[in-house]
Amino acid sequence: MSIHRIGVISDTHSLLREQAREALAGVELILHAGDVGKPEVLAELGHIAPVLAVRGNVDRGEWANALPETQVTSVGGVWVYMLHDLSRLDVEPAGGGFGVVVYGHSHRARVERKQGVLYLNPGAAGPRRFDLAPSVAVLEIDGGRLSARIVELAV
Repeated sequence: MSIHRIGVISDTHSLLREQAREALAGVELILHAGDVGKPEVLAELGHIAPVLAVRGNVDRGEWANALPETQVTSVGGVWVYMLHDLSRLDVEPAGGGFGVVVYGHSHRARVERKQGVLYLNPGAAGPRRFDLAPSVAVLEIDGGRLSARIVELAV
């Protein structure tokens, strides 16, 4: 069984840093948890790997309306639920069979487990806010085993 490496990014706010591109190089899929800012960010990420994205609270206009508020995908037999703002979670992930919840919005990177579910916020990769270092995350799925690490971007 192979290891699946998934890039996770959020809150780019129209800025895709070269350091984020480098950190995501080699992943097989990129999950963008919203506040993309402009469609060109998704197009640029698409040169690295296929992209699944959700709409964030700053995503406006026709291009953004095409993005769903939530997204569900399966990677390596693990179900992943994506949304922008965790406070708007409208499912019970453990009861729904999800192994991972990916979210953004707070700009604070976080990896935690609750009731057997991995909750992953990659932090914000775009313009720096709140004295927080820009970051992305890499999620690894290996035969149902999950691990995630935050990658701070040197800027």
